[in-house]
Amino acid sequence: MPLAVEKAREKMARLAPDMLRLGLAVGTWGNFSCRVPREDLMVITPSGVPYTTMKPRDMVVMRLDGEVVDGDLRPSTEWRLHAGIYRAREDVNAVVHTHSPVASGLAVARMPLPAILEDVVQIVGGEVPVAAYATAGTEELAANAAAVLRNVNGVLLANHGVVGVGQTLEDAFTVCQVIEKGAQVYVFARLVGEPSVLAAAEVDLLRRLYREGYGQPQRRWRE
Repeated sequence: MPLAVEKAREKMARLAPDMLRLGLAVGTWGNFSCRVPREDLMVITPSGVPYTTMKPRDMVVMRLDGEVVDGDLRPSTEWRLHAGIYRAREDVNAVVHTHSPVASGLAVARMPLPAILEDVVQIVGGEVPVAAYATAGTEELAANAAAVLRNVNGVLLANHGVVGVGQTLEDAFTVCQVIEKGAQVYVFARLVGEPSVLAAAEVDLLRRLYREGYGQPQRRWRE
């Protein structure tokens, strides 16, 4: 296997416990993957294996059409979701799918997360939309998610959970964390008052400032 595959496997095994530590999933639910640069390949977590015991070799190497290239375990049943996003978004190199509780609550209510916080705007790209419902693991779910991920880096899956994307696995994890935090703030704000949504002009300004001035040059990526 190419060195890039082995590096991806090692990073994925190292970050796997974060799914539980960060409250993004329970049990073995959720999944994540990395695209292999310059190859029609992705490395994805296996189905039904505890995050705390995942080893680099457990990660499954697949083509985007579903052919398993390397690995002894079955891939996540959501591999179509990941492959569909990679096909739709050439700038994306990592996908994380979580079941965090409050964001999942919005997904069940089929309620988008509005642009209420600067990190939601700058990291995710603005309002977090809800993808139309489809059965888990299907091509329909993949298509529904990809359709609303065109201009943002995160989406709520109706009656299901969250998807975050990024140039790196760390970026995609951060998107999922920001969505969950934003969902918590939004629900709390609705309990104590009426949430104020940032105006479109302010959203555009925040995104521009983030692109042009946040962080170090080598770490900036797509809006």
